[in-house]
Amino acid sequence: MVENIGATARAMMNCSLGDLRLVDPRDPWPLSNTLQERMDATSAGATDILKNTTLYPTTEAGVGDLNSVYALTARTRDMAKEMLTPRAAIAEIHAKIQAGEKIGLMFGPERTGLINEDLACAEKLIGIPANPEFSSFNLAQSVLIMGYEWFTTAQSRPSEAQSSRALNYGKTRPATKAEVFHLFEHLERELEEGGFFTSPEMKPAMTQNLRNAILRAELTEQEVRTWHGMITALAQGPKKPRNQHG
Repeated sequence: MVENIGATARAMMNCSLGDLRLVDPRDPWPLSNTLQERMDATSAGATDILKNTTLYPTTEAGVGDLNSVYALTARTRDMAKEMLTPRAAIAEIHAKIQAGEKIGLMFGPERTGLINEDLACAEKLIGIPANPEFSSFNLAQSVLIMGYEWFTTAQSRPSEAQSSRALNYGKTRPATKAEVFHLFEHLERELEEGGFFTSPEMKPAMTQNLRNAILRAELTEQEVRTWHGMITALAQGPKKPRNQHG
């Protein structure tokens, strides 16, 4: 709903966050005058964020230029991903940003939350601790909780452990999500051609498991290129041994 988008912009402005991305919003953009007024009203003046909001047709497109994504969810959906509290996640995110990475926080629609295809784009999950008998948060509340943790952590001096992450990459850099998604496509295409997916019914789950395993590695750009080379070499099969005598 446009009211949720406006309230999200307000929470972001409260916490000095400015980059809002929408994936396939419910109402067609540009909005009608009536919907625009409703959204602006709930933003309580955070209209600059709304004016600079970018729209994407898919989640993959929306996170393609990022290095890491953390997804907010109340359910793990049996995915093998690390689940963090907001405070622990924000500490990691600050460290990664200090190292020059671009990080995204992903929030789902208020009614349904994030689906598996969305969660598969994230390295880690974030769960907000709450009363187990009443644990649901609306979209803007979730954004405000994460924004508050971001803002208060930014006010304090980063720890030595957080700052040291910048020393880890050497001559390479963290891979972007678009580069990792391209790797997924390459791997899955060759596995398909090689007959790995023997059961069409199991293919989505197997693909999801493969993607989650690779995402947990948080690959660098050099490592992604190495993976491409390995996949290509395996797809081509063994080469004939060289004649040592020329």
